[in-house]
Amino acid sequence: MITALRSLAFMLAFYSGSALLVLTGLLAAWPWPRAVPAIATAWSRFHRFCARWLLGQKVRIEGDLPQGGYLYIVKHESMFETIDLLCLFDRPVIAAKRELLDMPFWGRIARLYGLIPVERSAGASALRTLRAAARAATEQGRAVCLFPEGTRVPHGETPPLRAGFAGLYSLLAMPVVPIAIDSGRLSPRGKFMKRAGTITYKAGEIIPPGLDRREAEIRVHAAINALNSCPLDPVRPE
Repeated sequence: MITALRSLAFMLAFYSGSALLVLTGLLAAWPWPRAVPAIATAWSRFHRFCARWLLGQKVRIEGDLPQGGYLYIVKHESMFETIDLLCLFDRPVIAAKRELLDMPFWGRIARLYGLIPVERSAGASALRTLRAAARAATEQGRAVCLFPEGTRVPHGETPPLRAGFAGLYSLLAMPVVPIAIDSGRLSPRGKFMKRAGTITYKAGEIIPPGLDRREAEIRVHAAINALNSCPLDPVRPE
């Protein structure tokens, strides 16, 4: 019962606040386009605030999370990390499926912020677009984040990486920071009920550029799945 009430409170507070922030972003975008990244960061911090104080979800980071000219490859289990990455890095550029950027209102803010649209069916053309956008972002000193599985996967599942990672790794010639996360244990995809507990990010060993593509894939796949053996946190007693 407590979990259901927490989840309902989170949904009402977060989505109501999100609507206000999107409206603010749309109003500010024309006269002050540079305000959009600040508004997006405020939205991410608001999300973490709601997750912490309404859902009872804390965040823990294991390992060193370097800032700078790296390609960050992140496990994808929940909506949580999609939004929370803006709390981890300074104005990160995130590759997202094009359908999200075509959403009314929110999609406009996402494009102004600088999210990279990924057209899954475009093949080599999509990879060239992704490479150009990633290079532009790194020239601005912004982190580039990619979810290599292509979609959210349940905690414990380890699907193969999509081909886009290997292609981008070779083309960008940047060091890679693989990041595991276990958000799906507490906020599973498509579920209303969200549990209290600790969501962990685990930064893996930096993978240098220039490795054989297969070796790079093996290292990244192992590192982003490093938290899959962790048991479910018990719900905190109320």
